[in-house]
Amino acid sequence: MIGGGQGAFIGAVHRIAARIDNEYELVCGAFSSEPQKSINSGLALGLQRSRIYTSYQELVEKEKQLPEDERVQVISIVTPNHVHFEPTKLALQNGFHVVLDKPMTFSLAEAKELEQIVQASGKRFCLTHTYTGYPMVKEARQIVQSGKLGPIRKVYVEYPQGWLSTFLEGNDNKQAAWRTDPGKSGIAGAMGDIGTHAFNLAEYVTGLQVSKLCADINIVVEGRQLDDDGAVLLKFDNGASGVLIATQVAAGEENNVKIRVYGDKGGLEWQQVDANTLQVKLLDKPVEIWRTGGGYTSSFASHNTRTPAGHPEGYLEAFANLYRNFALSVKADLEGKQAEPEWLDYPGVEEGVRGMAFIENVIASGKSEQKWTTFNI
Repeated sequence: MIGGGQGAFIGAVHRIAARIDNEYELVCGAFSSEPQKSINSGLALGLQRSRIYTSYQELVEKEKQLPEDERVQVISIVTPNHVHFEPTKLALQNGFHVVLDKPMTFSLAEAKELEQIVQASGKRFCLTHTYTGYPMVKEARQIVQSGKLGPIRKVYVEYPQGWLSTFLEGNDNKQAAWRTDPGKSGIAGAMGDIGTHAFNLAEYVTGLQVSKLCADINIVVEGRQLDDDGAVLLKFDNGASGVLIATQVAAGEENNVKIRVYGDKGGLEWQQVDANTLQVKLLDKPVEIWRTGGGYTSSFASHNTRTPAGHPEGYLEAFANLYRNFALSVKADLEGKQAEPEWLDYPGVEEGVRGMAFIENVIASGKSEQKWTTFNI
């Protein structure tokens, strides 16, 4: 692991997710840009001192020198946005698979360069867009692909948070500080942090791609440098229209990301607050309640379900599904086998490029007087 040392939030989440299915063992790490903090973090995690490194450069260089049956196979990168590109590039070019926290890079230019590096490396790459790991989100995608809803016409996706309703970055809050810092987060705040999740969820469930957008981007909290609120009108490549909302100043809200998709035969609705439930709404029929583990779901949903029906599976398990599918795909490669379609169902470099394109197009649209702008990559 690169990043995720003591005091970090997402690093611990990645470690838990990787361990849930016993597919990974944490063997080395460079956990902080502060050498002693990296060492202390690694020791606290029970690592050998010889495999705790004080920089990601040292990690890659020394691990590469170890015998193949000893060296690390997958490197998980959980640093802030501005430290995504270089360690990912270095890891891939030196023969390691990579799991990377989203958004993929600091800029679209970096993302496009990284796409070429991934393709040239021959290594696997996973981007942790967590919400596509939920069983009933996968089921929603399968329902759309089956044609049950008919051609998709309308998409609503929203991600409301309230944690940045005050100037939290002024109170020595580490998470708020880097997420609202243009030098570390990039050109977007809320739209980069959670807007990319909503965007990815919309494209994943529908199987469509955004072709045009019209954005209203706001900085609500006085003194903040990056957007903390916004709404985006969407046009998809099949002619469907949509609305995306991402805000971090909806006081009292937690993380209830939600999507609704409608075709000419019916619609569906999923929200994280009740992640085991998918509502399917067909014309002239009562609303159907589909549940995780119900025995009637697709192989994509059942493959990503661990517990019997009625036992809640949440954020950590959704995260773990990405890690497990990635591990199964890597193992298949090592054994010279073809990975199953269900295993290959994890976000990759294409989703990463489109996520960065979303950020840059949304911010450009928000600043423009032009009503609609083409989604450019």
